[in-house]
Amino acid sequence: MELRLLLAFLLMGAVMFLTPYLVKSPVTGKKSAPPAPATATISQTKPAAEAVSSASTSAGAVPAQAAAPALPPTSQQALPPFTVNNGVFKVTFSNEGATVRDWVLNNFKQDDNKQPLNLVNKAATTDWPFSLYFPSEKPTFDVNRAYYTQSPDPDGLGVVYEISDGHTAVRKTFRFQKDSYRLQVSSQVSVDGRPIPSMIQWRGGFGDMSVTGPAAHQSTVYFNLADNSLKQQSASAAKKGPVTATGDYPFAGIVDQYFAAVFMPEDNHQVTSVTFSDQAPTTFDQKPQPFAGTAVSDGDANHFSVFVGPKDEDLLRRINPKLTQLINFGWWTPIAEPLFLILKWTAGWIHNFGWAVVVVTIVLNLLMFPLRLTSMKSARKMQALKPQLDAIADKYKNISMRDPRKQQQQQEQMELYKKYGINPLGGCLPSLLPLALVWPFYRVIYAAAEMRGAHWLWVSDLSQPEHLAIKILPITMIITQFMMQKMMPSPGVDQNQQKMMLLMPLIFGFMFYNLPSGLVLYYLTGTVVAIAQQWFFNHTQAAQEAARSVQPPPKKKSGRK
Repeated sequence: MELRLLLAFLLMGAVMFLTPYLVKSPVTGKKSAPPAPATATISQTKPAAEAVSSASTSAGAVPAQAAAPALPPTSQQALPPFTVNNGVFKVTFSNEGATVRDWVLNNFKQDDNKQPLNLVNKAATTDWPFSLYFPSEKPTFDVNRAYYTQSPDPDGLGVVYEISDGHTAVRKTFRFQKDSYRLQVSSQVSVDGRPIPSMIQWRGGFGDMSVTGPAAHQSTVYFNLADNSLKQQSASAAKKGPVTATGDYPFAGIVDQYFAAVFMPEDNHQVTSVTFSDQAPTTFDQKPQPFAGTAVSDGDANHFSVFVGPKDEDLLRRINPKLTQLINFGWWTPIAEPLFLILKWTAGWIHNFGWAVVVVTIVLNLLMFPLRLTSMKSARKMQALKPQLDAIADKYKNISMRDPRKQQQQQEQMELYKKYGINPLGGCLPSLLPLALVWPFYRVIYAAAEMRGAHWLWVSDLSQPEHLAIKILPITMIITQFMMQKMMPSPGVDQNQQKMMLLMPLIFGFMFYNLPSGLVLYYLTGTVVAIAQQWFFNHTQAAQEAARSVQPPPKKKSGRK
């Protein structure tokens, strides 16, 4: 059983270590070319239809329909960036392409806790966020490279961008709300007065670029009302080209581990979502990675209510209850979601998520104490049987583990356990239950934005490993594991197995050393509680009674009459 428990921990550690890398898929395709430098004028190329019409007229033919009147061209000049700061984020626009260059969340820091978190990947070579993608008909010039007119709202919480070359006309509007992660966005494109389909893009990466392997945490999302489920697609889904989905979606967009940018149609129109695979470096890692990119539309003219911010459950629920499904606990949702709600309620009571982890862990271990008490009684009985178990071991001490006679030793031990009503596996369940909760705790810390940046004593972020040269929590966990092993009786265990068990605290320490501090805090607290419970049991009458219950009755002395 000890070997199986060790194997379970090793497999669990391998999964948690390798998950961020296994979800990646190699993406084929060439790296996006860098944006072409913007020019101060727009090419006045005629549309193909107009050219055909002119040629027919010059040849003496009468056109079947008059061309739409040309729109007056707008002036072309680079303008200073326009910045909106509504309290929760600061967004910087450029009139080149009428695009976003920075989307900084005021209340969040990057993984290094030094700089404010910018959701835009500044190193990407794709089009900037809120550029336009044309799935079918193209405009008469590159609308993502030209300079727009810029008309800020008087209160500084909105801006309108417009451009025209005399044929293609583009208008974009952005309207923010004070102290809100929501805004209204619209865009429309027409050629000679005729609207053409366009989509709003966020390409080249989204979210926190300072974490390890940021591309592995990102995906496009849309909520399908047909089966009432959230659909996610990583960059690997689009490795052979863009992937398009259309339906009655209340929202669609892009997410990373803790943040989301989702577009919600204002008039319940059908939404089209496109997933791209964008090879791009970051300012923290120059090696290109396959980032998921998205483009969304709800018709020829786009009108969206947009949410850009943390995947905070209360925040998402107030906007649309379906948005809470952006918090993805994976296969462990039936356990992880109630666990998160309990942690959140406890943190609201004591105002700290770290202490909430400690309190919830203590409560869980107290609830498991009846099982642990049964286990401790069984272990004490086995300890009292040690002389008899040692006698059996002495009979087979010169036999190797591979010798078939070694099975006879195990059979004699089992008969002894059966005689005194001892279940040698009875102590496994209390050990497996805390182990079974490791992965749900990990999923809560991984998926819940409330855990990001949560501090506890010297730990600055429970969702990350300790930012110390020597990590205190994992080392303390190793020490407490050794203490626990010294307190726990292990009669009847082979010497080779005992040596292997002595390595388990070191193996656990290695596994947990670079895992989130909140997860290490959970397991360390559980070990400390188990030590306290074992010490308490060792000083009770129940421990002595358990030992006496397996001792053979004293032999009667023979005497002469």
